[in-house]
Amino acid sequence: MKKIVVMISGSGSNLEAIAKACQTGSIPASIELVISNQPNVKGLERAQKFHLMSKIIQHQDFDSREDFDHALLEQILPIEPDLVVLAGFMRILSSNFTEALNGRLINIHPSLLPDYPGLNTHKQAIENGDLMHGISVHYVSNVLDGGPIISQGALKIDPAQSEAKLINRIHKIEHAIYPKVIADIVKGHIALQGDQVKFEAESHFGPNHMEFFNV
Repeated sequence: MKKIVVMISGSGSNLEAIAKACQTGSIPASIELVISNQPNVKGLERAQKFHLMSKIIQHQDFDSREDFDHALLEQILPIEPDLVVLAGFMRILSSNFTEALNGRLINIHPSLLPDYPGLNTHKQAIENGDLMHGISVHYVSNVLDGGPIISQGALKIDPAQSEAKLINRIHKIEHAIYPKVIADIVKGHIALQGDQVKFEAESHFGPNHMEFFNV
């Protein structure tokens, strides 16, 4: 059985989607550990609901980003995970961390990268009058939200809708795509080779994959 570590900072809705897929066998892997850098978040309750081991490592307890990342690696590396999944983990990771897990570290970002790396993506898309918005799943590199893209999901923006409604629609795309990407990675259908994502024929995805959703 392949092993996964999931890292969160908030509500953990993607964690729940991943845990359900592991439970049903859609993802042939087990979540060995959930790490949160914030205490008392909904994501920790979701971890408990699925009987997942969780650990709180607060970044505020460390003098530097590197010290915090070292503490993370001390928890992660002994597990020897096949994949480390950032699921709403709201910290910039150091190069020491990303290099230690190169090819085994993925993230989901709420924009159609390379548009809007960083925070407040939904607000920026609305204020700029974008017609489309979406999500990107990518391998993590030393560049913020800049690693090789595995897949993207897009929707049409309704200018009459609130930011909260748009966020809700985006979450539906995240929960549809992220578990499928994770499943393909742990099955060996997707891998990172150098700085290129390689797709086997059995994968649900392929180069420049973008799926459009009516949600």
